[in-house]
Amino acid sequence: MRLSSVEVIPYALPFKQRYVTARGVLQQREMVLLRLRDENGVVGLGEAVPLSLRGGPGLAQVVRELEGWSEQLGAGEDWEGEGLSAPARCAVATARADLLGRRAGTETSPDATGAGNESFACNATLVADEPSGVAADAERWAADGFTTFKLKLGAETAKSVDMRRSSRSRGLGDVEQVRAVREAVGDSARIRVDVNAAWDLETAKERLSELEPFGIELAEQPVATLEEMAELAANTSIPLAADESVASLDEAEEAVALRACAYTGIKLSKVGGPEEALAIADVLPAFITSALDGPVGIAAGAQVALSLAEHPERLELAHGLATQRLFASTVASVECELRDGLLHLPPGPGLGVEIDEEALQAHRI
Repeated sequence: MRLSSVEVIPYALPFKQRYVTARGVLQQREMVLLRLRDENGVVGLGEAVPLSLRGGPGLAQVVRELEGWSEQLGAGEDWEGEGLSAPARCAVATARADLLGRRAGTETSPDATGAGNESFACNATLVADEPSGVAADAERWAADGFTTFKLKLGAETAKSVDMRRSSRSRGLGDVEQVRAVREAVGDSARIRVDVNAAWDLETAKERLSELEPFGIELAEQPVATLEEMAELAANTSIPLAADESVASLDEAEEAVALRACAYTGIKLSKVGGPEEALAIADVLPAFITSALDGPVGIAAGAQVALSLAEHPERLELAHGLATQRLFASTVASVECELRDGLLHLPPGPGLGVEIDEEALQAHRI
């Protein structure tokens, strides 16, 4: 495959309101668009989302890696991206698949031909706040057709930071957030919680015991390690899901061996791309989640989610790919759309995403 150009474009999308998790607070999401163009003018898009809050490489490093990869590619090296960080490998793999899909006139579904305009259920992502604020947010998502709600726990809200609450008070805040959402959305709705490994083992046992009466669908990464999660799983009726602790096939296999969790969330930029995501899902039941991706990353995750749905033996859960709703703007003129609680893929070959050049220039960094 001969390329006429490779562009590495760092950009940032602002959130409608600051995004609060146990790992930190974000006002905007920085990411990198990788754009390949072949000798016939066909374009392939990839995206890298640096996971610096999780201890991964920052934006500058990912940009350097992709620029270095581009230079090696021009010198006749292969496409594998060996030695790149997971976000950079994800961008390379996605851009290559998108380019091949557009050239062939097909969707880029990793293990089957996609069927453009397909859709699937997503969970609402609720930003940590005081209980009344989280409940109001849940009601807005519910009014738009969402029936699964994901709460970020283990984080101090703006008010709790100002008041310098104790650890115990923060725990009560977690429980009260869940209580408020359950009362707002009713008994039939599904509620999952994501702790981003903020709890130690004893705290996790206590918190999950307090949350059990609320009918929690799953608790995502409540503690830091798989060993801790295995002990926790034996002490709670709430199914556990990995996130940070399963970033590779080896870690997925370890999670199964330890009986640490029932399933895992998979972020493409965390694991290195679509093929790695599917390999993990073959070992451990999985749902696809956003790393607060831009439009290209969401479309790539959506293709993987569709591939999982084609295999009945794989567990079906709402996917965490509705996060474009959290942003105040976009860089795409055509992208996935959220309607009635479903994520609808764009029509057309490849990922189907088209870039709005003026918007991209406005958000470049």
